[in-house]
Amino acid sequence: MASIRQEIEVAASAADIWDAVRDVGEIHRRLVPGFVTDCRLEGDARIVTFANGVVAREVIVDVDDAARRLVWSVVGGRMTHHNASLQVFEIDAGHSRLLWIADLLPHELAAPIGGMVADGLRAMKKTLEA
Repeated sequence: MASIRQEIEVAASAADIWDAVRDVGEIHRRLVPGFVTDCRLEGDARIVTFANGVVAREVIVDVDDAARRLVWSVVGGRMTHHNASLQVFEIDAGHSRLLWIADLLPHELAAPIGGMVADGLRAMKKTLEA
């Protein structure tokens, strides 16, 4: 199984970042505009349209306010397994660290998904620091 682990520091409070992350149906407006062009909720999932044209159904597994951790799983498409999490860690009052972990199969998708994770983190940083 491929495992992707990337993190980035953001000049924003953990509380403000978490407020945007936990708003799972508004990521295209509040968290990663430009990287995600559309997002709509459908039951326990969100349908996400990425700027590169990829559309994914992401089942929301957990929104953990105490740990500031969101977990989701992509179902359908080319992946036979996908589980991801995004967690917000407070560094100090105005700085935080975001950790995105994705475990997936098949292995061949690790490079393109890793690139998307990096792009997503850069979009978050740009949006949250604005």
